[in-house]
Amino acid sequence: MTRYLVTGAAGQLAHHLVGLLRGDDVVATGRAELDITDPAAVRAAIADYRPDVVLNAAAYTAVDAAEEHEDAADRVNHLGPRNLAEALASAGAGRLVHVSTDYVFTGEASEPYEVEAPVGPTGAYGRTKLAGERAVLSALPDRAHVVRTAWVYGGPGANFVDTMLRLQGERDTIDVVADQIGSPTYVRDLAGALIELARSDVPAGVLHYVNAGQASWFDLAREVFRLAGADPERVRPTDTASFPRPAKRPAWSVLSTRAWEAAGLTRPRPWREALADALAGARKQ
Repeated sequence: MTRYLVTGAAGQLAHHLVGLLRGDDVVATGRAELDITDPAAVRAAIADYRPDVVLNAAAYTAVDAAEEHEDAADRVNHLGPRNLAEALASAGAGRLVHVSTDYVFTGEASEPYEVEAPVGPTGAYGRTKLAGERAVLSALPDRAHVVRTAWVYGGPGANFVDTMLRLQGERDTIDVVADQIGSPTYVRDLAGALIELARSDVPAGVLHYVNAGQASWFDLAREVFRLAGADPERVRPTDTASFPRPAKRPAWSVLSTRAWEAAGLTRPRPWREALADALAGARKQ
């Protein structure tokens, strides 16, 4: 039986990874059980747990806070993954599946980003995630996968879709930016995809996984309203300039899954279909 170590246990991705791996041999750790920024602790955990696969879902995702606290973001997004990769390399066994982000790109493209597209993060969050990618692939080149994703929702925990569901019950109208285009991704689909990759013989390297298609935050919000039975016309378009934030948001961050599909992995389903399933599942809970 394959043994999995899932980091970032308090987050939405790890929650779904553990749920989908139920019945497997799984150890899930939050920061209290394993601080991935502590190299000695990571080496000890790898020696103790002896995982066949590490699914690294731990991340510093507070994009705006990272602008002021880049050192803290770097410890989690860069040094933590490096520690995991180096510990697995020293152990001589075990694969690493590390989750990264669309923020490693400039956000100024007009076509979906392929895995080999030039990177160029414009903020602290993207810089630290890119550093983590490079550290992982350098330390464990034959046994590490970096999977970039984007616009992940589904909970538990704060996420855009849940915020829209809450606001449709609280406000008559809501303004949502329409000039940022990306790839909405249901966390349960992402978790299943990462497990499929971990169980495959796909060679190490970088891949992208997002639900198919593209949308603006405005498009996504309107679809949430529609599926919730609320009037989507209550969502009004606005632009990024109307919501100034410390960190620059990419205007275009659609990720191509061409390499994912070429590797023989399951083709991602359309984002609207995934969103409908996500909301249907939420209503059943």
